[in-house]
Amino acid sequence: MPPILVCEFFVMAAPLISPSILSADFARLGDEVRAIDAAGADWIHVDVMDGHFVPNITIGPGVVKALRPHSAKPFDVHLMIAPIDPYLEAFAAAGADIITVHPEAGPHIHRTVQAIRTLGKKAGVALNPGTPAKTLDYLIDEIDLVLVMSVNPGFGGQSFITSQLRKIEAVRKMIDKTGNPIHLEVDGGIDVVTARQCSDAGADVLVAGTATFKGGPSCYAANIAALKGTD
Repeated sequence: MPPILVCEFFVMAAPLISPSILSADFARLGDEVRAIDAAGADWIHVDVMDGHFVPNITIGPGVVKALRPHSAKPFDVHLMIAPIDPYLEAFAAAGADIITVHPEAGPHIHRTVQAIRTLGKKAGVALNPGTPAKTLDYLIDEIDLVLVMSVNPGFGGQSFITSQLRKIEAVRKMIDKTGNPIHLEVDGGIDVVTARQCSDAGADVLVAGTATFKGGPSCYAANIAALKGTD
């Protein structure tokens, strides 16, 4: 009897989608959060900007607290503020599940990561386009998420910076070497095309604002499915 040949195929899991509420209708944020939750969002991405660390001003912990009852999904809070440390406790208390910070936003990034974990939250580190992957060399074992920014932070609707694909690949190798369940997230210029490029490079979480919220609530489920590649 001839041997039975078994073919194994590697199937990449669909990425998690974390819609950025920066692109939502701010006049009805609670409704928008409920709508993307129902449409299949995995996380809720909250961009916090201070007009100092980045050239825009968005929201504070009070808005995060007000939105918390509208979804049980993880709140993925990206703090683009400096100094960073005085605000960690407020965002943790407001309902953030993941708190992501920039190395440039405080004098001691390792201490900041420790503080986030002491508050009982998952800690993320964000890398701007000009911030090298090697910044993570002495942090990678202490964090739960790496956020690669594929645009310069501050505004939604920017174009994807293709050089960041190499950084995503480099960070994926670093994560895999640790053997730890660290998420690799990408934020900036994510659409159906760049979503696939980022996933192929090793990302498992994608932040999408414009691509999620375009067309209004009736389109959210189809938008999210398209980003996941499951439409």
